[in-house]
Amino acid sequence: MTHALPQVHIIGGGLAGSEAAWQLAQAGVQVRLSEMRGGGDMTPAHQTDGLAEMVCSNSFRSDDGDRNAVGLLHREMRALGSLIMREADKAKVPAGSALAVDRDIFSEGVTRALMEHPNVEIVRERIDTLPAEGLTIVATGPLTAMTLAGSIGAATGLESLAFFDAIAPIIHRDSIDMDICWMASRWDKVGPEGDGKDYINCPMNREQYAAFHQGLLDGEKTEFKQWEKDTPYFEGCMPIEVMAARGLDTLRFGPMKPVGLDDPRTGRWPHAVVQLRQDNALGTLWNMVGFQTKLKHGAQIALFRTIPGLEKAEFARLGGLHRNTFIQSPKLLDNELRLKAAPHIRFAGQITGCEGYVESSAVGLLAGLYAAAELAGRKISSPPSTTALGALLGHITGGAEVENYQPMNVNFGLFPPMDDVRKKQRKEAMTSRAGAALAEWIKQTPIKTPA
Repeated sequence: MTHALPQVHIIGGGLAGSEAAWQLAQAGVQVRLSEMRGGGDMTPAHQTDGLAEMVCSNSFRSDDGDRNAVGLLHREMRALGSLIMREADKAKVPAGSALAVDRDIFSEGVTRALMEHPNVEIVRERIDTLPAEGLTIVATGPLTAMTLAGSIGAATGLESLAFFDAIAPIIHRDSIDMDICWMASRWDKVGPEGDGKDYINCPMNREQYAAFHQGLLDGEKTEFKQWEKDTPYFEGCMPIEVMAARGLDTLRFGPMKPVGLDDPRTGRWPHAVVQLRQDNALGTLWNMVGFQTKLKHGAQIALFRTIPGLEKAEFARLGGLHRNTFIQSPKLLDNELRLKAAPHIRFAGQITGCEGYVESSAVGLLAGLYAAAELAGRKISSPPSTTALGALLGHITGGAEVENYQPMNVNFGLFPPMDDVRKKQRKEAMTSRAGAALAEWIKQTPIKTPA
């Protein structure tokens, strides 16, 4: 296929870059999407060269748009024709009220949609320096190549910030002992197409939990290089052994909480529970929920096979740790995600300091809309701060002190407060307010939306 000269160059084919490319292409803009995977390069965490590959988890988190901020963000992105949400809905697997996907089907769907779009050219190449001219969106994500990270640092006059992100293991379903484990969602909560039995639950009594907790503390862990030792963890993706070091019961109030899970053998809540979530459409692979880890592989196998029901577990993937990069966006970017020092360049995705698949995609969506409007000679206003999109954008481009700027998931704390509404009704009131605000913004904004 012969493509016209690109009007926008997107660097990075992850979720943010893919979403930005889709928004631009749908607006009639010619896009060059550069992705280094498939061109001889690979990151420490990716396993394929597919676009929008999900690395750490297969979950987009809650899909409840009435009471949850990320579910509200799902809803807003769907209203704006998001490719990421469209393909996630097609690839979803049972996960209670959450939206989880078969990550292979999802990535294949995104890749196919962009490959088939007449306005998109996908080039397998590594970009080492920021382009000196031409509209550009940098969406290289937390695993930005060191050469490009250096170029970004030179352009901004600031060092990039970094944090560590961890990956949870994945287990083959047929190696789990279902005579010990059972299927249930917490409080038997049923998703749109579920039956209240979307998770595999592995119970622990007090003695088993105490031994497991000690094993996390004692297990051999990945050693950091000297330059990495001062790099913090992201609180939303904390290695389980780091949480364990905070106290004996920390995990029982976190990823191993037993509340709302009745063991059918006893009729009672266990002392602690390890939950597994379906990871692919076939149901053959299951993800250990909240079990991001920096334990060495041998230590992982030995310790995780002490979990009741996982004594013979076979692992499709073991956990790991990788270094993420993000910039000081409130200082460096304007309210349209442009680099103040070089306005022809926009940033999108996790490199801006948002955290999470959905948030990264949402920022890519906004970057695409802004770039399309700029090319058309139009000006679009920022989404209202009362919407999830606007609240997230506000955090990135000016909602935090630079000195304290850290990666952030979307949450209701980023929204303007509604102190006049009773606390129990506040979330529903915020989502209702957001829906009305987004509808009005779409009506007043010259952008294409799905029919």
